[in-house]
Order: sequence, then structure tokens, then C-alpha cells
Amino acid sequence: MALLLGCIADDFTGATDLAALLARSGLPVSLRIGTPPEKRDRSETAAFEVIALKCRTSPVEIAVEQARQALEWLRQAGASRFFWKYCSTFDSTAEGNIGPVADMLMAETGTAQTIYCPAFPENGRSVFMGHLFVGEQLLSESPMKDHPLTPMRDSSLVRLLTPQVAGAVGLANRNTVLKGAAALKARLEQLSGDNIRHVIVDAVCDEDLGTIAAASFDMPLLTGGSAIAGQLPRLYVEQGLAERPRHRQALPKAAGGQIVLSGSCSAMTRRQVATYAAQVASLRLDPIALAESGATSACEWLRRQPDDAPKLIYATAEPEEVRRAQERLGREKAGQVVEEALSEVAREAFRHGTRRFVVAGGETSGAITQALGVTHLAIGPEIAPGVPWTFAAIEGEAVALALKSGNFGGETFFTDAFERLGAA
Repeated sequence: MALLLGCIADDFTGATDLAALLARSGLPVSLRIGTPPEKRDRSETAAFEVIALKCRTSPVEIAVEQARQALEWLRQAGASRFFWKYCSTFDSTAEGNIGPVADMLMAETGTAQTIYCPAFPENGRSVFMGHLFVGEQLLSESPMKDHPLTPMRDSSLVRLLTPQVAGAVGLANRNTVLKGAAALKARLEQLSGDNIRHVIVDAVCDEDLGTIAAASFDMPLLTGGSAIAGQLPRLYVEQGLAERPRHRQALPKAAGGQIVLSGSCSAMTRRQVATYAAQVASLRLDPIALAESGATSACEWLRRQPDDAPKLIYATAEPEEVRRAQERLGREKAGQVVEEALSEVAREAFRHGTRRFVVAGGETSGAITQALGVTHLAIGPEIAPGVPWTFAAIEGEAVALALKSGNFGGETFFTDAFERLGAA
């Protein structure tokens, strides 16, 4: 099948989120961990190719270069339309990386204007009058204000994006979106005439997303959360560019022990960890102790547990505890020691027969996936909106991985995940 859309995601959980929503269409989706080193035979590509990068919090120049390499691979694979995927909470800093990567992609693809639509109504993320809401809270009043790496203290996407990009940032608000695709397209053309190349677009429901997708479908580059991309397969089918397959791809069975590894400190993950820790053997990691002695004791604890028993190992903590660790170790070091420890634990778990992994946190998911040597993932059933089971081959063994963005899922997500896998 021809490659319809080449996608670049700024972290691994975001990539699986995007792949899950695209896969709802039944059209084939391929998720690759990092830019593949080899050039791709166009006959071997899926309708949707997603490249997962680990660049959300990388220095700007590194993020831009990684995205450039991914773009080049996708072009050589046959893509002519592209999607830049970032978090539905617009996780970023004053410098980037959302805007700088978008600027580069626009320049490389000859895109005169693009949209920014992080809204994901199904998961409670909406944009109204240019302001991002998490549930009923403004982004700046939500738990995201205390994110350990990208604290979000402003809800205005126009203000957040403006210092990151070259040129002015405009808004197409919901009053325009409600008038339909033609009115929204006219608004985008008006803004383009005013030399506004970057446009925030309001969306508070799935119907809004359908309108936005129809109005911006012809743009070579779109940017946003996974929900707006999830509207595109329907348009490809309606325009005769794709045909839904009659049968879904058969997925492997991962037989072996199960473990939850959590590095996320989001509010929802804290509740999920508390719920699951009351049910299974669990171990909490302390970043300061990890900095002094590494993951040796965690691996020893893991070896003492029955291989087939469910387990939880986590560094999830309250915001005050995170701040104390960051003050002691530095922000970057505090995160690094947790990622390294959980990666070592994941390798140890695999050596002892674990074949089903749930990982919470975008940076953690990236570190663990790379540590396990995963390069390609098949997309399985969704556990919660935007969080699917995925499958990989590691050393010839089938392994199931659920890579969960911090705030996704309900309080019983970890239990739900393994139950969903058993029923698949």
C-alpha cells in the first residue's frame, strides 16, 4: 500500500498514542523506534509510518536534527504528507521543541502555513479561544503546572508558541470552526494573506476535529496531538486514496511474567501506582539512593520475586519529593538516574522471563524501549483512549509493551491493561 502519511512523534508514548488512533481505521500502521538506519523499499511501507523520537526535552538543535533525519527517511519511503506529533498538553519550554521542529519541517517541505491542534477531547484535552484546558481546568491550573521537566504555567497556546517560531502566530477560534470547513479554510487563507504561518485552532469535541481535518487536509504538514491525525484516515478513504482492508493483522501472543515500571510523576500516574501497589508486590525507587548505588538493590529485589507474579517498580512521587531530588541532584540528573535504573530493571526482568511490560511516562518509555533493543512495534488493542498494547520481537521472543503517557488512563489502568491483553 502507498505511504499516505509520514509521522514524527517527539516521544515514545506519544508515538503509540498516535499509532493507536490511526490504527482504529483498520488501515496498516507501522511504528518505528528511532529513525531506521537503512533506506526503505517503498513496497514494504504501511499506509501510516510513525517514527518515535525521544526528543521532547532534548536541546533544540538535537531535536531539530533528529526530526530532520526522520523526515528524510519518510520522504525516501514515499511520503509527501507529514504530521508532527507532540503532547496534547503541549509539553514544551520557552525555547521548544514544538516550534523549532515545526519551523524546520515547514521549510523542508515547502509548507507556507500549518496548524497546531493539540486537542484530544476523548481524553479531556480541549482548546478554546486559544487556551488549552485539561478537563475543566486551564493547563496552567492543572497538575501539569508541576511537571518535573516541562512545568506548564501558561495556558495560552499563542503565547507559548510565539517565542518558539519564526513569524507571527494566529488563532482560528471556535466561532469559526463551528461554521464549518469552508469557513475555517477561508480564515486560514485570510491569516496566510496576513503572513501568519502558524495557526492555533480551537477544538472542544470530535466534530470540531473533523471540521479542522477537512479544512487543512491539503496542507503538506499538519501538527498536533493524535486526535486530529485520527481524523485523517477517513478522509483518505473518502477521497479514494486508500481502501480499508477486509481482515485485521494477526498479532503475536506474549507468554511470560508481567511487570509495571513507572517513572511518571503525573497526578493520574500517582493514583494508578497507589491503586496497583495495594494489590501486588511493589518497590519504590529513590532517585538520591539510585545516584549513590544504582539499580543493584532493585534488581536483587526483582530476582527474589516469583517470575510469574505481578510486580510494580516505580519512582513515581509527589511534586515536593520530586523537587527535593532535583535540588539535590539537578533536574537532568534526577531524571537520568531513574531512567537508567528502570532500564536496567527492565533488562533484568526480561532475562527472568518477563514478556509483558507496562511502562508509565514518556521519557521512561523511551529509555526502556531503547534498553530492550526494540526497533519496531506492531499495534494491538487499546487499553484506554490513545494507549494500545504493542508487540515486538526481542531476541526472538514475542514481547507485549504498553507505553502510557503519564496522565492517560483511569485509576485501575495497570490492572485493566493486563486484563485487556488476556482477552485480546
